[in-house]
Amino acid sequence: MTTQTIIIGGASGMGHALARTLVAENDDVTLVGRSADRLAAARAQLERLGTGRIDTVVADIGREQDIADLFAKVEQVDHVVVTAADSTGVYGATADLATSVARSVLDTKLLGAWLVGKHASGKVTGSITYTSGINAYRPNGSNTIMAAANGALASLVHGLAIEMAPVRVNAVSPGWVDTPIWDNLGMDKDKAFAEMARRLPARRIGTPDDIAQAFLSLMRNGFITGTVLHVDGGHQIIS
Repeated sequence: MTTQTIIIGGASGMGHALARTLVAENDDVTLVGRSADRLAAARAQLERLGTGRIDTVVADIGREQDIADLFAKVEQVDHVVVTAADSTGVYGATADLATSVARSVLDTKLLGAWLVGKHASGKVTGSITYTSGINAYRPNGSNTIMAAANGALASLVHGLAIEMAPVRVNAVSPGWVDTPIWDNLGMDKDKAFAEMARRLPARRIGTPDDIAQAFLSLMRNGFITGTVLHVDGGHQIIS
């Protein structure tokens, strides 16, 4: 049976990996993102993989009208997955971080997630899955506001899982995953990845496909709700 999934942040990284898996199984997917060009490129890649319908919608998760308009066009959807994130300028000491940047993080990661719950209510029938992150549980001193936003997602998941039942609401919390977001952090990515891989029990950095499989497990298991699924190679338990 064909399912319909909206992926907010599906033009790249983990969201796009999930879209590839779903389209290869001939499911219908709607990709949502802020860049029309990136959405078009992602759609062109996906159209070669399967026969499922692929739609794209330009929308900013931090803008309520965009999210309201997105779901106003939807009669019913099986699943909604949110991977959208913007880490531009967010890393550094709290004393040096612009308040405008902190507000932007909260608008995207927390209030944007809440807006999805608000406007998807009554439209989604299966599940909503958000994306948290390891920094909520292992902050490193340079990502405090992002850690706070990701940590708050767990409470949002708990509340919405009760409020929106029987729709299931969960979050995936990835560890270090090789996605394009790392290219904007101004660091030696290869060196950092090699050092982290040596420390992790899994002995490697995660891939977008690892996280896609985690999303699928939450989407398809009808007895999982109100949960944060950690997919981090053992990052939480290392010293």
